[in-house]
Order: sequence, then structure tokens, then C-alpha cells
Amino acid sequence: MNSSVSAKNPTAEDLKALDDKLSKRFIELDPEGYFLIYLDRPAQLICAKHFANIINDKGLACDPVTGKPLSTKGKAQHTHTAIYTGRTAKELCIKIFEETQPAPIGYLDHAAYLGREFLRAEIALINGGEYVQD
Repeated sequence: MNSSVSAKNPTAEDLKALDDKLSKRFIELDPEGYFLIYLDRPAQLICAKHFANIINDKGLACDPVTGKPLSTKGKAQHTHTAIYTGRTAKELCIKIFEETQPAPIGYLDHAAYLGREFLRAEIALINGGEYVQD
């Protein structure tokens, strides 16, 4: 938030600006892979496809088979390792973090990010709104 905004009473716009700013920070990619999150509205499910990757010496996520950097535009070109589904964010987190051993997560910040995204997806599912992964 900027200095002219009260820390006690931030507006929705202030919070959105803060969230947008935080979304632009550098994050280290998880060597255990990444997830593409989407909604299956007919089934009323939150879905998360897990993709394996390797991180090269430049910090880029690469296809574990070819070693080539993964594209950040368009659809994933390689095959997912698993699809997880849940009716709620909590159910999906339990399936990924508690029931899958070992869990396909290497970093705590990645786990926290997924929890936030699953909750956003749950809210969109309940409210009928659009969900776009951050």
C-alpha cells in the first residue's frame, strides 16, 4: 500500500494493488513440478494437473524428457503426471499434501500459493465467476 493509505482501513482497490504487486515478485521454481488449475463446472470440481519438470542452470523450468525450456505461452506441450480433483480447496489440499506420498511439492511457498489458488477457484466455482490462475 502507498503511504497515503491507512493501514487500518485499506480499500478493496488498495488490497488488489498490493496483491498485484506481490504477484510480480521473483519466485524460485519448484523442482517437483508445477500445476495447471482449472474448473470442471459440470462436475462441480476444482482440478489441478501436475506436470513434472527439471530446473536448468538458468533457473528455467524444462521438460524432464527433452531438457528443453517449457513455454510460458499456450498450452502445456508435455504430459501431466497426475490430475487431482476436489469439491473444495481443503479437499484438494488434503489429496495433494496429505494423501499423495511423497507429495509433489518441494517448496513451502509453492504449497501456500496452491492453497490460495485453490481457494480462489473454489470461490469462482461457488459464485459462478471466472477463474484464471495467477
